[in-house]
Amino acid sequence: MQPRFVEIKQALLHQIETEQLRPGDKIASENQLAAVHQVSRMTARRAITDLVDAGILARAQGAGTFVSDQRPMSSLLTITGIKEEIEARHQQYDLQVLAHEERRGSSAIAGFLGMNEPQSLYYCQLIHWQNHQPVQLESRWVNPLLAPDFLQQDLQLHSVNAYLSKVAPLTEADHSVEAHLADSDAAKLLDIQPNEACLTIHRRTFCRQGIVSIATLTHPGTRYRLGSHLNFNDAQEAI
Repeated sequence: MQPRFVEIKQALLHQIETEQLRPGDKIASENQLAAVHQVSRMTARRAITDLVDAGILARAQGAGTFVSDQRPMSSLLTITGIKEEIEARHQQYDLQVLAHEERRGSSAIAGFLGMNEPQSLYYCQLIHWQNHQPVQLESRWVNPLLAPDFLQQDLQLHSVNAYLSKVAPLTEADHSVEAHLADSDAAKLLDIQPNEACLTIHRRTFCRQGIVSIATLTHPGTRYRLGSHLNFNDAQEAI
């Protein structure tokens, strides 16, 4: 017989999975859960705490406990790989490698990488999955002079972000964000309908020796979000 707090967790998870509870919805209080399941308040609290620790629920001081938004969230203030984002939320991460090869870049691509003319570059196209759903289509061009062993990396074991951060530590980045409708190719790869809203980040990263890579990161709008926490205290003190 399983512990009673596990029963409460399973009941809450069932409500979330069947969308009886949606992201942002407030769940029953500890007292209410204790009464419904005929357990102590401490038992109900343990069930809620386990789900909070797993990132499925979120507590708001003085307001209660709510269902978390389970879409991975990327910050515009930091550069973090999506693998790290998803695993930090205790969600299942999977990777599908569509391309990982040497490829000749166009004049435009070469220009973005600070090169004078088209030449052979390293390229990868990846689909990142969270809980068996594709959440990001990544297309990336890499400067072979700054990441010479890129093609030898097993991307299933070592993320692109982790490898590039190691061999060419980031010093700065440019990025822009646009909302658009998915074309048929992106829709097929992301398992969404054509013309469904997407959020795309265009990012160029630099190290001390030059431009490391340019990447286009496309996300289904219903499965991804952008956000940051800003602390103005340090800025106020510096004025």
